[in-house]
Amino acid sequence: MRDKRWFQWIVGAVLVFTLILLISQTTFVFEPVMKYISAVAVPFVGAGILFYLTKPVLHFLESFKIPRIPAIILVFLLIAGLMTLFVLYIFPIAQRQFENLVANVPKMVEKSQDLLVLLQSYDIVIPEQIDEAIDHFMANIQTYIENTMSYLFDFITNLITFVASLLLIPFFLFFMLKDSHKLIPFITQGFSKKRADNIKSLLKKIDETLTAFIQGQLIVSFFLGILLLIAYLLIDLNYALTLSLFGMIMNVIPFIGPFLAVIPALIVGAFQDPMMIVWVSLVTLIAQQIESNFISPNVMGRVLALHPLTVITVILAAGSIAGFLGILFAVPTYAVLKTIYIHFYHLYQTRKNDNQSAA
Repeated sequence: MRDKRWFQWIVGAVLVFTLILLISQTTFVFEPVMKYISAVAVPFVGAGILFYLTKPVLHFLESFKIPRIPAIILVFLLIAGLMTLFVLYIFPIAQRQFENLVANVPKMVEKSQDLLVLLQSYDIVIPEQIDEAIDHFMANIQTYIENTMSYLFDFITNLITFVASLLLIPFFLFFMLKDSHKLIPFITQGFSKKRADNIKSLLKKIDETLTAFIQGQLIVSFFLGILLLIAYLLIDLNYALTLSLFGMIMNVIPFIGPFLAVIPALIVGAFQDPMMIVWVSLVTLIAQQIESNFISPNVMGRVLALHPLTVITVILAAGSIAGFLGILFAVPTYAVLKTIYIHFYHLYQTRKNDNQSAA
């Protein structure tokens, strides 16, 4: 019976669930490790994203025979220059538009109530739940503000911790750019040549997957944000820069990001002019078509090859387990796991065919 495949699968499943049970019962052992991981997660992930974005620039500079350290310094100067341009020319406009948008929220709520009263005067039935929700919101708006202020201290504490983590990103990024080429030789130095070549192949495929996703997703989001900004300015939508920046950020989330990005634009357009809903929907549809048919295929290529239904399932599952962070990292994690699985599956098939040929 021990030679039966089904028996081996059952034993393997029992061992896996037993391991999970033991881990759940010994969380005190892993708690310090998880705290350490959470402490370095922000600078490590942030530096990792910047590493994959700036790696092509570093290689471009090195192609002109510039030594690595001076090339890294030039990369840092480029990042600092782009951040300076953003802070000086883009951020003030976006901040002013966002403040105006927040200041107009009470007027939008008041207009919504007036619209409901007008519809009711024409004997148009409004769902009771909507009417009650708006009345409840207006009656408790002061409570919402007080609760928001009560959470402000915790937010400031977390913000300070987050900013301190951000300050570590340049140090992480410097050593990633400086020593990234030493990682694979360091990992494979204790293995035989055959196993080392296998590990090198796997790590190279993982690197290609992460490169395709991070560079592709961010570049695609950037171009989509530019398209949305141009389109919103053409139709004269209020808060165009703020809404296009929001769309750029939301598009980082695969598949569902574009749908989240258009919601604020539709709301703002509806209060500006009801006809603006049609224009916002139209320009968003055009921008999405340009992105999905021209930009994404040329930037991300076919490296990921993820089916849309799989992406939706992975995002929903990760979101229910880990919230927003789960949604953000679900697709790249799945892409890496898929790369690992395909690598070992091909390795298994190759060995199987070799054994059959030898027999």
